[in-house]
Amino acid sequence: MTRVLVVEDDPQLVRALVINLRARRYGVEVAPDGATALRLAAARRPEVVVLDLGLPDMDGVDVIKALRGWTRVPILVLSARRASDEKVAALDAGADDYITKPFSMDELLARLRAAVRRTETVPLAPGTTLVTTDDFTVDLLARKATRDGRDVRLTPTEWHLLEILICNPGRLITQKHLLQEVWGASHSNKTNYLRVYMAQLRRKLEADPSHPRYLITEPGLGYRFET
Repeated sequence: MTRVLVVEDDPQLVRALVINLRARRYGVEVAPDGATALRLAAARRPEVVVLDLGLPDMDGVDVIKALRGWTRVPILVLSARRASDEKVAALDAGADDYITKPFSMDELLARLRAAVRRTETVPLAPGTTLVTTDDFTVDLLARKATRDGRDVRLTPTEWHLLEILICNPGRLITQKHLLQEVWGASHSNKTNYLRVYMAQLRRKLEADPSHPRYLITEPGLGYRFET
């Protein structure tokens, strides 16, 4: 049973989410504010967090940052905030997806399933388990990246993108393919998601993120991993 932590202060929405999630055999915990969410996340270790940004005690972006200090749990933002800069702020903080209110329950459930899939291992190309570059090393079996001898913290979405690219060295992976694999078919035109997450990967792995050596953009087409 997949454990979901719902962080939301609207009682009616909470009730609808709990009914729909439990009907599909998800285990559900509810937090009405940020402080409770952080406490429950540490105590119960949910496998997915569904998070509203407009909480009564703190901004949801601060909850994301606090969670990302110690966990890779997928975080789905569920918010009435529609401005692109607010969406980017949540994604930059470490959210894995962003759903605006009002929303379709079917869409939310599809995004939730996709978030769970992103935590699962991507099949490896034959013989590919350890990838070493001059700047960083990626152990695909251990699901671990290191740079300068230190572990690199990657979110599930960042890790999924990196796995796909590394398992296909030198091959152009189209934007559409990456979006469908990582976020699902309904996101096949959300190229801004890719820009945000590829920028984050470069900041974490590349020696010069503004002139990447490994994570290469093919403008208007997609991305390649070069060793």
